[in-house]
Amino acid sequence: MPECNGPADAAAYNRRMQSAWFDATLAWISAHPHAAGGLVFLIAFCDALAVVGIVVPALPLLFAVGTLIGLGHLDGPYALLCAAAGAFAGDALSYWIGHRWGPAMRELWLFKRYPGLLDRGEQMFRRHGSKGIVTARFVGAVRPFVPAVAGMLHMPLKRYAPASAFAALSWAAVFLAPGWIFGASYDAVAAVADKLALVLLGLFAALALVWALVLYTWRWFAAHADNLLARALLWTRAHPRLGRYAAALIDPRRPESASLAVLATCLFAAAWLWAGFTAWLLVRGEPLLFDRDVQAVMFSLRNPLADRTMAALAAIGSAPALGAGSLAALAWLAWRKRWMAAAHWLAAIAVGLLITVGLGALVDMPRPSTAAAGFGFPSIAVTMTTVVFGFFAVLVAREFPGRQRVWPYLVAGVATALVAFARLYLGAHWLSDVIAGMLLGVVWVLVLGIAYRRHSTRSFLIRPLVAAFYGCFALALAWHAPRSTQATLAQFEPPPPERVLDDGQWWRQGLGEARHFDLQARGDLSLLERRLRAAGWSVQAPADWIAVLGVLDDSHGPAQQPVLPLALDGHPERLLLRRAGARADRIEVLRIWPAPVRLASGMPLWVGRYEHMQARRQLRLLTLWQPEPHDHALPADLRTLAGSSGEGERLLQARVGPD
Repeated sequence: MPECNGPADAAAYNRRMQSAWFDATLAWISAHPHAAGGLVFLIAFCDALAVVGIVVPALPLLFAVGTLIGLGHLDGPYALLCAAAGAFAGDALSYWIGHRWGPAMRELWLFKRYPGLLDRGEQMFRRHGSKGIVTARFVGAVRPFVPAVAGMLHMPLKRYAPASAFAALSWAAVFLAPGWIFGASYDAVAAVADKLALVLLGLFAALALVWALVLYTWRWFAAHADNLLARALLWTRAHPRLGRYAAALIDPRRPESASLAVLATCLFAAAWLWAGFTAWLLVRGEPLLFDRDVQAVMFSLRNPLADRTMAALAAIGSAPALGAGSLAALAWLAWRKRWMAAAHWLAAIAVGLLITVGLGALVDMPRPSTAAAGFGFPSIAVTMTTVVFGFFAVLVAREFPGRQRVWPYLVAGVATALVAFARLYLGAHWLSDVIAGMLLGVVWVLVLGIAYRRHSTRSFLIRPLVAAFYGCFALALAWHAPRSTQATLAQFEPPPPERVLDDGQWWRQGLGEARHFDLQARGDLSLLERRLRAAGWSVQAPADWIAVLGVLDDSHGPAQQPVLPLALDGHPERLLLRRAGARADRIEVLRIWPAPVRLASGMPLWVGRYEHMQARRQLRLLTLWQPEPHDHALPADLRTLAGSSGEGERLLQARVGPD
């Protein structure tokens, strides 16, 4: 949701996108449209070149180009043809290289570094022929190698050129389309998302990072497990005193030795990172610089819809959700008499919790301003999520066939990342608390994993265990998350304003804020609500995700569509009022928030903003209320609020109009 920290003319602001660098870019593109086409050609050309295309970030660059097309700053068909021509020319150069050198191309320094990608490209081409040229255009790192393979295998030019031209044109259209649609619907996206979109993008980036880290780490160790085992054996022979302890873990006669060597290597790396990171924090005795920066960014992104989403995601690391899955797994292991697995499972959770709570009691770190409760170093929620999901992955992963063994670890990484991001967003922890919690959880999981793998070689049927753990966890989460959302949000409310204003000064001069407010009121908000209801205003309940999804319902008229919430300094509206306008597609809206300052007397202070809004159909999919330029006078009923009023002991003083 857009943050209300500027003029109410949100739609006009979104259309102008007032940013110096962006304005300069648009001015350059407007003044040099042909040069902009050349830039698009160059991006697509470099992406298509063999080897070079691996490192060119074509997707985000072409998304930006598509956005400029949608905003009307670049001609769409011209940019599409430039991108297609660049892709075709780059593929043609790769085809010529392959045709010129033939099989000797493999010895060129450009290709010797990536023999695996070249082999994959050759397999795809041999399997699909001309179709492979089109398919490869949309297959990541293989894309720039297939045209070179086609040339190397002497595919006739009259067969290659049409397939390459079609592939280049379709690729350009597909890669430009998302940005094109985004730019064309920017007002709709800004009205629905704005800072919510930034939060979701940040969450997606965190998940992608963890996913890639887990996946590629697992693949690397899977490919190098035997080599690690051989090196470990050589080390034990070269260092007989210390080696005898390591030899107990990596007996080459045991089938588990390779996985134990991998776990031991990971343990060494994770323990070293955790010890070094924790020592660094303890020596400083205060949060790191990036801790405060991340906390400030997260606080600036607070908005009502994202608040509810993050509070629900934080429930993944709650005791009811983790406890339900853990008890279900323990019960199944006990029922099947897997006593060794059950003992390690119980030790992982119980001892992990004791270690985390003990460290939290021993380490005294300043807490974020929003962490009035639920704070600790390291993060208990993040650590226990890592331990529970991580050790469960150790229990069941080896029972999966082949490459499927990575899935339990990926689930553990995703669950931990969701909890970590949600608690960072809510302000429950510093980033260093979250990192330390993850590392501590990984270290403990690896310690228990090595102990379990060393003493247990029996396999067992895992499908019932997997269903019991994940199923009970999901059911408990579905039950607990909706019921805990409000309590979680109350626990991590934004802090009260730091600025204190004398009551008399406020009454004479107002807030003295640069931000525009049409109403300032001190006293009982219910009295203000009653007076506004009497004047024909109606109160809209806070819009949740179900109400927001209602904008997609064609059967609802504009009057039934909700006004989307806004935030002021992290606080949602305390009161949102609306009434019908002169036409069916227009309404008047009054938003009221807690003021960004405190009064010295302690009386509650409120600020409000009056807007005219119009219903607009966006993308033929949804109807949104969007604000009109703030050039209208306040209605008479709002102007009459100025002054003092009261009912019994309830008092209200209001100032109307800007300071």
